[in-house]
Amino acid sequence: MTNPTPAPKPGPKPGPRPGPRPGTSAPAPAGPSPTGLGPVPAVSVHHVTLGDPAEYGRVDADGTVWLITASGERQIGSWQAGPPEEGLAHFARKFADLATEVEILEERLAAHSGDPRKTQTAAAQMLEALPTAQVIGDVDELTSRLTKIIASADDVAEAVRSERSEQRAAAIARKEELASEAEAIGAEGTSWKAGGDRLRAILDEWKTIKGVDRKTDDALWKRFSKARDAFNRRRGAYFADLDRERAGARARKEELIEKAEALSSSTDWGPTAGKFRDLLQEWKAAGRAPRDADDALWARFKAAQDVFFEARNAVNSERDAEFAENADAKAALLAEAEKTIDPVADLDAARRAFRVFRDKWEEIGKVPREKMHTLEGRVRALEKAVRDAEDSEWARTDPEAQARAAQFAERAEKLEVQAAKAAEAGKDKDAAALREQAAQWRDWAGTAQSALTDR
Repeated sequence: MTNPTPAPKPGPKPGPRPGPRPGTSAPAPAGPSPTGLGPVPAVSVHHVTLGDPAEYGRVDADGTVWLITASGERQIGSWQAGPPEEGLAHFARKFADLATEVEILEERLAAHSGDPRKTQTAAAQMLEALPTAQVIGDVDELTSRLTKIIASADDVAEAVRSERSEQRAAAIARKEELASEAEAIGAEGTSWKAGGDRLRAILDEWKTIKGVDRKTDDALWKRFSKARDAFNRRRGAYFADLDRERAGARARKEELIEKAEALSSSTDWGPTAGKFRDLLQEWKAAGRAPRDADDALWARFKAAQDVFFEARNAVNSERDAEFAENADAKAALLAEAEKTIDPVADLDAARRAFRVFRDKWEEIGKVPREKMHTLEGRVRALEKAVRDAEDSEWARTDPEAQARAAQFAERAEKLEVQAAKAAEAGKDKDAAALREQAAQWRDWAGTAQSALTDR
């Protein structure tokens, strides 16, 4: 086959353009064909959209297919299966597949995903095969992109190694923090619910941390697992002890319920009320029984209390009504006594009236406690008035007091006689002293007599 006449050097070429993902855009409009055989449709393969494939190749009338590059044309194959424009579209789609692979390599390298060395190797293999590839498209631009991938792969590989080293160090540091926190919870934590929740949260986070080498990860996992087991053992022991304590509390409360039920029918109100108070203190000291039983036990205990105290309250209500009537009767009796008993006017009559009053007062009976103090105060005042009158009467008729007054007067008279004799004998000084003594005794006699008169 003879070589065709060289075509004029092509102008600037747009090359294949990355397009949207499949199903997101329509193919680019068709452009004119340099072969003169009519328009050639635009080609879209994968997510790379091409312009007019006639810019990068042509199909001769005999079916020979040519690729146009910056260095000239080269024959890439033959097309006999249809019109030339369909041949161009066929080889353009093959180019689009190739361009898509290059784009995937670029994206992988830019994202630092996968192994940059493998990406570099794949790019080198594609670059090596590109001069003989049976495709129509901007091969020059594709060559440049592959060359750039190969050149930058080493730098990306170093960056990936650095990133992964930093990520590994951060992952190890975080797992060490979580292991240390778990060890603290496992060794001394006593907030069982919060501790258990936190250990579960640590485990969830632990699963999300990647990039730690197997040996280090196994060692850190053993620390975490050991801490979690220690916490679970201590929590299990705590609740086992608690179950035993609550079982003991349940047995003790059963005993207290039996005592309370035995006392519930007692009518010995005061002492039994005190016993119920003691039982309640013992109930509080017994601790909590198992949760599903404690409320039921308390309901039984309280029911026994209620039987007793409701019966006592009923009796007290009846008694209070009786006491209220007694208070009214005593108030009326006391008011009458305060009007009629006058010990100053007639002490004997007052004594007799007070004795009659006291007998009636005792017969009436008890009164409410809140009225007792006032009523008894008034009774004591009345009784004191009678007693004070008796004391005054006794003082006026006391023989010893009268004898003392007479003795003081007699002593004064004797001293006065002695003073007169001393004066007659010319003993003026002695007479003056005796008169002074006599005056003192006379004063005492007067005071004693006045006391008898005033009473």
